[in-house]
Amino acid sequence: MRPRSYDVQSPGVTSVITLLTDYGLEDGFVATCHGVIISIAPEARIIDVCHLVPAGDIRRGAAILAQTLPYLPAGVHIAAVDPAAASARRSVAVEAGNRVFIGPDNGLLSWALLAAGGARVAYEITNADLFRTPVSPTFHGRDVYAPVAAHLCAGRKPADLGPEIPLERLLSLPAPTARLAEGAAEGEVLSVDRYGNVQLSVTADDLATLGIHVGDTLAVSMGRRQITVPFRDTYAAVPPGNLVAFTDSAALVAFAVNSGDASQRLGLPPGAHVRLARVGMA
Repeated sequence: MRPRSYDVQSPGVTSVITLLTDYGLEDGFVATCHGVIISIAPEARIIDVCHLVPAGDIRRGAAILAQTLPYLPAGVHIAAVDPAAASARRSVAVEAGNRVFIGPDNGLLSWALLAAGGARVAYEITNADLFRTPVSPTFHGRDVYAPVAAHLCAGRKPADLGPEIPLERLLSLPAPTARLAEGAAEGEVLSVDRYGNVQLSVTADDLATLGIHVGDTLAVSMGRRQITVPFRDTYAAVPPGNLVAFTDSAALVAFAVNSGDASQRLGLPPGAHVRLARVGMA
C-alpha cells in the first residue's frame, strides 16, 4: 500500500498519552500502566487505543496505530506489542511531526511514523532514572514506557531519554503492497478485525481508477481460487450470511460476511495476495 499522508500537524496537547497494547482486558496490566502514568503526571489525559491486539501480532498493532492516528490529539503514543519482550531488543522514542512514539524497536511504530509524516529523530531509551524500578524484563509497558511517557508530559525532553539513533537503523515492517496492472488491482490482506472483516491494502480510489464503483461485481483471485463478490456501500447491503466487498472507515477495500466471519469463509490470513477486477474485465 502506498504510504498515506495525514494531517497530524495540528496544535498538540502535550498532556495526552495514548496506549496500544496486546495486554488484554482480563488482567490488571492496563490499569497498572494507567496508575504509573498518573502517579508521575497527574494531569495526563490517557486514551486507550486498543488492548486487544492479538498477542504478539506486530502487524495488526502497526495497522491499528497508523489508521487511528489521524483522529488522535498530538501527544505521546505508547505502543507495546512485542513477542520478544524478554529479549535484549531496545526500546525507542521517535519524534514525528509534533508527536513522540514510544515502544520496542521491532517495526511496530513504523507505519504510524509514516502516517505522521516520517521520523525526524530517534532515541534509544536508556535513562534508568526515568524508569520504574526494579524493571521487569517482561513488562516494559509498566516499568519503562509508561513512566517515560509520563515524564515527557511532565516536561522532560525526548533527548533526555538516551542516545540518538540513526533513523536508518530503526526496524521497519515492509510496507503493504498494492498496484494497478492489466485492469486489476493487486494487493494483500492488511489485517483482520475482531468481526472477521478482511481489510486489504487496495483503496477505493484504486478501484475507481479502474472504473469500478459501488454496485459492480468484483472478480476476486486468491491464488488458484476465483470467486465473485458484490461491491456495495456496506456489509448490510447483502442478505445475512452473504459475502460482500465494501470500503471501510480507513478508505480501504474490505471483505465481510453480513452477520458472519469473512476471514473464516475465505481463509485469507494477513499478507495473503489478492487480485481484484470488475467482472467481465478480469
